[in-house]
Amino acid sequence: MKPRILVIRGGAIGDFILTLPAIRLLRENFPAAHLEILGYRHIVALADGRVYADATRSIEYGPMAGFFVPRSVLASDLVEYFASFQQVVSYLFDPDGFFQANLRRAGVKNLLPAYTKLDDSAHAAQQLARPLQSLALYLEDHAATVHPSAADRAFADAFLGHSKAPLIAVHPGSGSPRKNWPLENWRALGTWLLARTPPPRLLLIGGEADHAQLNSLAAAWRGAPVLLARDLPLPQLAALLARCRLYLGHDTGISHLAAAAGAPSLLLFGPTDPAVWAPANPHVTILPAPSGELAGLALRAVQSEAARLLG
Repeated sequence: MKPRILVIRGGAIGDFILTLPAIRLLRENFPAAHLEILGYRHIVALADGRVYADATRSIEYGPMAGFFVPRSVLASDLVEYFASFQQVVSYLFDPDGFFQANLRRAGVKNLLPAYTKLDDSAHAAQQLARPLQSLALYLEDHAATVHPSAADRAFADAFLGHSKAPLIAVHPGSGSPRKNWPLENWRALGTWLLARTPPPRLLLIGGEADHAQLNSLAAAWRGAPVLLARDLPLPQLAALLARCRLYLGHDTGISHLAAAAGAPSLLLFGPTDPAVWAPANPHVTILPAPSGELAGLALRAVQSEAARLLG
């Protein structure tokens, strides 16, 4: 029987992608093992059958709540599930140790608590891989990669059609207003991009939190060659991003996805430290805002850098 390894990873999209180098380290060092990831289904789908994981499971399962309560009655199916793994690596925040204690009650013998409070000591991916040093695993390459499946690539083919125009992705949002470049600047930048020769197509990207910004920009660019990628499943979005000549965005999980998919990326950074939080991929260019305030980042500076990257 194959040895079984479980990685438990909650958190947002960027958190998961920053953990992929650590998961890759496990995958490369235990190639014969069955490696499974427990997390938010829409996020761990990026790894399911796509190089990293043999299987994934959703953490959003009602009986899982019992594992966060001390001395609770544990669901028998979950007891059997957790006990089936020879090694469990948990990145869950568990300050009281209730989850760890219940995993051990369920029969987990080799548990590595890997939750890490990130600081400015090193790149986030390096910090997230440090707990694996207790297994004699040391991370050398902290750039994340994602690997769209054949079905993901077929979706991108159908979505994009047969146009040969260069594709430029724009993601104007983030989880925090402080990390956003002003919307009027995005509007002006997109208008400038659409006037370039050869004329590109814009891929306008956003999720539920970005609908107001997407609607505003789509209205401003009505009639232009703009494709709207709203609320797409992450593996399909990764396949689209892999086709882009350039991606423009902020410090967001989608920016990490674009970089991991291989898109040349220009990222506008404000209050966060790119030495810790920027994607580590070689095709990523960081444009830091003066004094960390994105409102102070001039449109001309972004245009100049975008023009350089577009060649």
